[in-house]
Amino acid sequence: MFIRQFLTGGDRNFGYLIADESSNSAAIIDPSYSPKVIADFANGKGYNIEYVFNTHGDSDHTNGNKETFALTGVRAILFGEKEPKTGITVAEGAEFPLGNLTIHIIHTPGHTDDSICLYAGDAVFTGDTLFIGKIGGTDFGDNARKQYDSLHNKLLTLPDSTRVFPGHNVGVAPESTILHERQTNPFLVQPDLAAFIALKKNWLEYKKTHGIA
Repeated sequence: MFIRQFLTGGDRNFGYLIADESSNSAAIIDPSYSPKVIADFANGKGYNIEYVFNTHGDSDHTNGNKETFALTGVRAILFGEKEPKTGITVAEGAEFPLGNLTIHIIHTPGHTDDSICLYAGDAVFTGDTLFIGKIGGTDFGDNARKQYDSLHNKLLTLPDSTRVFPGHNVGVAPESTILHERQTNPFLVQPDLAAFIALKKNWLEYKKTHGIA
């Protein structure tokens, strides 16, 4: 599987191109701010864009959808929407064929109710659910609980070797692995939901104390 990570603009947003090199079938994830850069790269490699996914509906992840459609002829799809060619709805457990690869949809509410992660090959694209050494923002109530469940009951059940590619370059590195995040991410090492929320409430002080940018 080919993966290319792009810094697209905004608040250090990441966009992605993934491709099955045996068939040249490709997908774009979160092509915000600079979709032409991703589309031009795909064209230069001879890849055929089959899908465009948004990890969630926040404008900093969706503002490039119109331009991406003009460049590729492929409409971006979000959680709950039906992909027009396959008729597959973006939902928990949905599988989208991409050449010899399969893109698995993982519904990970918390940061937003429509947040998804996309798992393909040995990689998971986590949007604003999981950053490297950090996590996406939520309130301190029901959305925090949803996020905790999404992280522990879904993402941390993936193989330890799974590579993690986040939606923003706001963490301590541009990519990681599930094992590394499980062992080192301050939010993922908390013993329970109460400690997880307490860290959220005191995150600014925690960062200052531990020298985290």
